[in-house]
Amino acid sequence: MPQSARKTPDTELSQFRVKGEIPVPILINWLTAVAVPLLCFFAWRSSLQNDPITPPLLVGFAVLLAVNSVSYLLFGNKTLQRRGFITLITVLFTYLAINAVEDGSAIIWLFAYPPIIFYISESRVGVLACCGGFAAVIFLFSPLGDFLFDPPHSTSFRITMIAVLGFEMVTCYILDQSRRRSKLGLLKLAAEFEYAAKHDALTGLANRREALEQLDIEYQRYLRNARPFSVLLMDIDLFKSVNDNYGHHVGDELIILVARTLREQCRKVDTLARWGGEEYLVLLPETNTGEALASANRIREAFAARSVSTEKGPIQATISVGVASIRGSESIDRLLQRSDEALYRAKSEGRNRACGYENEAAA
Repeated sequence: MPQSARKTPDTELSQFRVKGEIPVPILINWLTAVAVPLLCFFAWRSSLQNDPITPPLLVGFAVLLAVNSVSYLLFGNKTLQRRGFITLITVLFTYLAINAVEDGSAIIWLFAYPPIIFYISESRVGVLACCGGFAAVIFLFSPLGDFLFDPPHSTSFRITMIAVLGFEMVTCYILDQSRRRSKLGLLKLAAEFEYAAKHDALTGLANRREALEQLDIEYQRYLRNARPFSVLLMDIDLFKSVNDNYGHHVGDELIILVARTLREQCRKVDTLARWGGEEYLVLLPETNTGEALASANRIREAFAARSVSTEKGPIQATISVGVASIRGSESIDRLLQRSDEALYRAKSEGRNRACGYENEAAA
């Protein structure tokens, strides 16, 4: 897979949002809404100090931040908005620190940088940005920084600034990792609940609810494109006698064996469902009656050739299958009713066979 196509865990995580979490684009717009008037206010204060450079620069940053947010509202490009915001605030904070704006006190705005950068970007980007910023502050307060920029900060302020900024960056990293782990855990838990809501616990096949949803999807496609589909309704012959003679655990093994056979004999596009008890439903997209009958017989023969080991020796079982294909504008309920009638016909004609509805020949 090309490098550009690979997704890091942070990238995949950023695609999901848990309840109560502020979306990054909205957060950036809120921060921009607060930053623009603040920048204009400090630009005005700088103009009172006869600073010819800082006022237009701060106003320029305010305009660029506003343009960045407006561009997102117009085009909806989240990545461009995030990268533009990070670039602008990084350059802004660098200027505030180097040029000792507000008599050097503006450097404390650096404390806003770590929580913002960790929240709106990937963890790796946050670590790199914070490490670069921390190194830049150390350089600014070094003898070489004194020579190049002449910052007006006292020694005690510099020591405190470096210590507190480093502590904040480490704390933000720890809290960010905890937030990401918690979010990932919630997403995994949600995925497990979603899977459990759609699948049968014993066989892993789709449950009745999921099968009905897939039937509706296929039915809507049929109404749009007139592409036929079929259903197979099947159950295990004489299943009650198996439970009575060998125990329910053997019955469960037979149920699992049918599920395994279905997975091996059916296509990936087919929907395999445990319809209830020892009954199963298979949805066959773009399949006519003849093809559906052939699939039903293939499944039936494959299952009949298998056995389940018991204390009394191996036992074999058979399945009967009712086949029905969608017709005209009939409803899903009518389709299922016809497949059920075909299954009843297969049972009444001796079991271990596949039958189509009405005048379709038994196999």
